[in-house]
Amino acid sequence: MTKIDRIETTLIDLPTIRGHVLSMTTMMVQSIVLVRVRFSDGSVGLGEGTSIGGMSYGAESPESIKLAIDTYIAPVLEGLDGDQINAAIDAMQRAVKGNPIARCAVETALWDGLARRLGVSVAQLFGGPVRRAMPVAWTLASGKSETDIEEAQAMLESRRHNIFKLKIGKRAVRDDIAHVAAICDAVGDRSSIRVDVNQAWSLSEARWGLKGLQEIGVDLVEQPIGARYRKQLKALTDGYEIAVMADEALQGPEDAMAYAAGRSSDVFAVKIAQSGGLKRGSEVASIAQAAGIGLYAGTMLEAGVGTAAALQLFSTFPELDWGTELFGPLLMKQDILAEPIRYEDFSVHLPEGPGLGAELDEDRIAQFRRDRSAQVAGVAVPGGV
Repeated sequence: MTKIDRIETTLIDLPTIRGHVLSMTTMMVQSIVLVRVRFSDGSVGLGEGTSIGGMSYGAESPESIKLAIDTYIAPVLEGLDGDQINAAIDAMQRAVKGNPIARCAVETALWDGLARRLGVSVAQLFGGPVRRAMPVAWTLASGKSETDIEEAQAMLESRRHNIFKLKIGKRAVRDDIAHVAAICDAVGDRSSIRVDVNQAWSLSEARWGLKGLQEIGVDLVEQPIGARYRKQLKALTDGYEIAVMADEALQGPEDAMAYAAGRSSDVFAVKIAQSGGLKRGSEVASIAQAAGIGLYAGTMLEAGVGTAAALQLFSTFPELDWGTELFGPLLMKQDILAEPIRYEDFSVHLPEGPGLGAELDEDRIAQFRRDRSAQVAGVAVPGGV
């Protein structure tokens, strides 16, 4: 039996290439929790957990993710059989309510460790990839029309992205539509334009917003209203031709089942972290596929490890109607992987190699770890690696 010997967590603060403007905050740094699970045979599995904009997005923050793992998850899992991942998932769910991102980070490291020991990719553990390249969107979130247009044109010319998602919801609806319209006019004939409102609109604002967005040729609108208003989202889905996508509303298979049963959205943004792990993420996707609901591979703006994990899972889906948004590493000034994930020809490519196909750049981990000043001073930091 290959036992789980030790679970270690480290907070990493990665500066972004520019301000990432959301309806609820502006991000200048993305903080992640890097997880290493060490096994009795000497093997190591990697995982990652992060949120978007600290706690302004949801109930978990990088700090709470680390605390949940160190204090509640690690003591339950250490000593268990590292090859029995379903048993470990069950143990985590019984020991920790909620906290899907923390559970996902640890589960990812368990899958990575198992796949490495078997000499296969994580995708192979989910039946094997059906694609090795996936369409990938880029989020335009500077908050300025001119800057976003320049950025989009540069992405098209370099053949890196031809799907663009605009973060809106911070301004008045009419101003937001004018902003999106300017970008549609500039690049819309060469790309797919989508928007993410991050729950910022009321139902009446959303009605005006969807009407305007539909008229200017936007393809999809993501979570325009609060996650708890399922019936209202269904009314928007039924009332407009523009595709409506559920995101924050999907916190696992139970939510997915409720949304699928009522056909409350046209598309599911499936996130492994928000779903509570790769296994639950695959279940959310299966529910969508069974109900004829479109799939979109969403992101929590993970760095390299979390993005590699999502790619391993989404590469196994036979249908991925709306592509992916797994661009997180490109938003960071520095990549934490020794060999960065490949983005070219308007696609993101599945990493090669065993496990997640991800190896760390240890120098950059040391550079950006939050406790580096204490380490330099020779102070021991509990839970750090």
